Amino acid sequence: MPDSFQPQFACDAMLGGLARWLRAAGYDASWQADVGDWDLIRDALREGRILLTSDTGIFRIGIVRDGEVPALLIPHGLKKQQQLLFVLARLKLPLRESRCMACGGQLVEVPEEQVRQRVSLRTFAWLEHFYECGRCRQLFWEGTHWQYIAKQLTNARTTRQRML
Repeated sequence: MPDSFQPQFACDAMLGGLARWLRAAGYDASWQADVGDWDLIRDALREGRILLTSDTGIFRIGIVRDGEVPALLIPHGLKKQQQLLFVLARLKLPLRESRCMACGGQLVEVPEEQVRQRVSLRTFAWLEHFYECGRCRQLFWEGTHWQYIAKQLTNARTTRQRML
């Protein structure tokens, strides 16, 4: 698929972890804990999203079965990072700039002085770069959790490239 292809995803209730990892990989992925099949399908259709599901029953519904709503079946038994790798490889998607893992909004770097009151003094003292979600306003910085996520994404990229 062309590099300009920026799909959006609608993840079923079983794939909350995948939605978060897709956001970390730079893709907009919606997810609701208690969404029903028909609501998920309607949302995907209305918003032009690719439906991601582990529920084979959804593929019996006409508009999914017939491809009116693009969908991808995620095999059972895969760990979250394996699910991410499956989606990236299957759709031939590159990793992009990370998005907010909570809501999928875009992250924008903000000046240190704007976050001084929002982070601990210790964090403020040892970091220079802070990012804010343009949608939910959650604050992020490149601490150990960020580094762990980056390492997992690098591993996914390496594994994906070997698969191609």
